[in-house]
Amino acid sequence: MKHTRIPVALVATMAVASLGLSACSSSGGSKAGSSAKPSATSLAANTIKINAQPRSALKQGGTLTWAIDQYSTQWNYNQINGAEYSTDAVIEAVEPIIFRVDPATQKVTPNTNYLTGMPTVTTVNGKQTVTYNINPKAKWSDGTAISYKDFAAQWQALNGKNTKYQIGSSTGYSNITSVVAGTSPQQVVVTFDQNFGDWTSLFAPLYPASAQSTPDEFNKGFLNKIPVTAGPFKIESMNATTSTVTVARDPNWWGDPAILDKIVFRAMTTDAADGAFANGEVDYLNIGPSAAGVKQAQGRSDGEIREAAGPQFRHVTFNAKSPLLSDVKVRQALFQAIDRTAIANSDLKGLGWPALLLNNHFFMNNQEGYQDNAGVLGKYDPTAAKAGLDAAGWKLNGQYRQKDGKTLELTFVYPDGTAVSKNESVLLQAMFAAVGVKLDISAVPSDDFFDKYVQPGKFDLTAFSWLGNAWPVSSNYSIYQSPVGSNNFQNFAWTSDPNVDSLMNKSIADLDHTQAIADANAADKAIWQDAGVFPLYQRADIYGAKKTLANLGAPQDQDEVVYENIGFTS
Repeated sequence: MKHTRIPVALVATMAVASLGLSACSSSGGSKAGSSAKPSATSLAANTIKINAQPRSALKQGGTLTWAIDQYSTQWNYNQINGAEYSTDAVIEAVEPIIFRVDPATQKVTPNTNYLTGMPTVTTVNGKQTVTYNINPKAKWSDGTAISYKDFAAQWQALNGKNTKYQIGSSTGYSNITSVVAGTSPQQVVVTFDQNFGDWTSLFAPLYPASAQSTPDEFNKGFLNKIPVTAGPFKIESMNATTSTVTVARDPNWWGDPAILDKIVFRAMTTDAADGAFANGEVDYLNIGPSAAGVKQAQGRSDGEIREAAGPQFRHVTFNAKSPLLSDVKVRQALFQAIDRTAIANSDLKGLGWPALLLNNHFFMNNQEGYQDNAGVLGKYDPTAAKAGLDAAGWKLNGQYRQKDGKTLELTFVYPDGTAVSKNESVLLQAMFAAVGVKLDISAVPSDDFFDKYVQPGKFDLTAFSWLGNAWPVSSNYSIYQSPVGSNNFQNFAWTSDPNVDSLMNKSIADLDHTQAIADANAADKAIWQDAGVFPLYQRADIYGAKKTLANLGAPQDQDEVVYENIGFTS
């Protein structure tokens, strides 16, 4: 339930969209090797593999050990360094997520632990107005009632007007003119000056006013700590030395009590996590596109693979802020130097999943609205790449190209311990060498990858995936919007295009379904020409889970996880 995507080193799901993904979903457990592998056409039939069980069928208590990809330092998801999978996995256990996405129908519904029902949407004096009624039982761990003040503070922090708030995205919040109390402090009236069709993506996760009323509180209040909570679990301990966060059942939670006693989130490199699952050290992990990881997981007698044909994509980001990549013609030429089919086949080898190349930045192959907008930039054409580099002034001088005495030498940065990323870097190195471009490879500590390299732009190229949600256009906005000063939001490519901004703004404001899709595709065509983010392929969720683990597995969206219902059958 969030207005931004989440970058992860390996895999990311993009859930069914409010702009119209037609899907047929079901729930249930899966045995290792028992799932029928999809063809390129059958991938459209999405499934959810979470071993869905009623609460009454679960054993009370127990501890779940959940492998995450890094130990976060910024636990404010809305802060520019906070929107990461590891942060989200923990935060959704302890902070308010006011809406839920039903895994079977993909319908957005209110989380009645926080809202008494679906907010009402009206037009008042020509302005879109949304009224929320907060559950009177809902309160923060410090005893303060959740109220309009928390919504108002979050809007003020995220509307983009005060640049001292280091925000990941202002999408939707910048459309709001006021957030005030209605008939009581537990009624919130939100008024928009421009329509925002994806309004259900806002205010989640919700943070207390005490953590975001000033820029200092917003930027530092959840730095290296989670001081205030309001979820089925509370923080028991946070240990940077062991890279673990332990949450425990909160006895003050007013909803259905958590089945589990505790969840231990353990940060590990992807390769290490595969081994830990195989050895029974962790109960749940995101395996990603790793045939070796799948093979290890299948060797665990009390474990299984849970796979969902949910849409998601992997990509390569080009840093337009890099001096050698500032020329869009150079980036476009390098797009054509990349054989995506070879990369996809290599990444997915042994997994049995089709290599579906992705030619759209908003919609997946199996989504309504998908169309191929890549044009020539999506076609592997080393001859055209060479011609493009020649035209940009980079002439071959021996093995590599030079211009004004400088060699076209780039650096690909990836998180150490991630075999898929390493594999991609080696393939790209050979592809670039074939057109006269030198590519150096730099493995950096996994915990530092996003915060110290990707976010500040200390790379020329990198590859990772985006963990999405139910709003493909508004959640993508921060990835492609023009940076403002030193804040690139989540635009790690640092591309700036007012036309893209305008088209995305129109799409998220469209209340007409067909027009919203058309405007999103118009924006996508322009994004392709900017040559900042190069989509590689669409693929499935692949998780390892202990067989008895219930109500967790391979969802299409993290927001579908009901943490208080996770447990073990025996």
